[in-house]
Amino acid sequence: MAKDPIQSVFQKLERDLGKVSSKQNAENVHRFRSSARRLETLLEELLPKQKRAHHKLLRALGRIRKRAGKLRDLDVQLAALRSLKIPQEPRRKSQLMNSLIELRAEHEKKLRKALNKEAVREIRRRLKRAAKEVKSASAGNPLAVARKMLGQPPHPDSRGTLTEDLLHHYRIIGKRARHIAELAPPSAEATQFITQLKHMQDAAGDWHDWFTLTHTAAKRLGDVHESSLVAELHNVTGAKFRNAVMALSLLRAVQTPHRPAAKPADLTRHGTHRQARKTTQAAAAHAA
Repeated sequence: MAKDPIQSVFQKLERDLGKVSSKQNAENVHRFRSSARRLETLLEELLPKQKRAHHKLLRALGRIRKRAGKLRDLDVQLAALRSLKIPQEPRRKSQLMNSLIELRAEHEKKLRKALNKEAVREIRRRLKRAAKEVKSASAGNPLAVARKMLGQPPHPDSRGTLTEDLLHHYRIIGKRARHIAELAPPSAEATQFITQLKHMQDAAGDWHDWFTLTHTAAKRLGDVHESSLVAELHNVTGAKFRNAVMALSLLRAVQTPHRPAAKPADLTRHGTHRQARKTTQAAAAHAA
């Protein structure tokens, strides 16, 4: 008998909760955070009545997921910084690396504290109860719901410019839509749609990782005039942004062929830096 995809969401989250509670490494943190997001999206988009019935479960998961999100942000920043092979300012790069490692250790302690035995036991109890109740609930059409979600973000302005804020918004919506689409029965249409979403999500996620690192580096090392490392990070982030815009434009063109492709905003080094604080604040609201 084929596995029930909705029940699999509950089962995977329970497994990932157990792993992250015993060891808060990068992989376990990422898997738990992703599984928690999947369940939240399932209850919010596909089973909204169940969301109301299980708000205590979602609230408890949300607290831990936000803690895990802090670690996830630092893990991707560290990975991006390690991959940056440039001769400029090696001492400052090491300084920034050590600062991120120390900050990660602090957040790991906070996550470990939140994952105490009593909290984990309570979440597992609520997960089992929710999984039983969801079995008898009627779900909508996952593929149709996912497509509708993708059409929800605000459109670019009248000039057709896609800003960093809008790209971040599409990144979040695209991720949630993919979580729902993956619950659809197997079909060529579903596979193609999920593949398109994944391509956009990967490109936008790559941009967001570098954007976050650039913002962190600018806070600690100064702007582009004060640090050649920060200037290089802005260059890399700008290239990642353009790549993400291309991936998003392709997805939107496939989904709505009549709509003109969006144009990226003018991302000079200074333009990117001016928008960094505003966009990172928006990112922080969704990061956890």
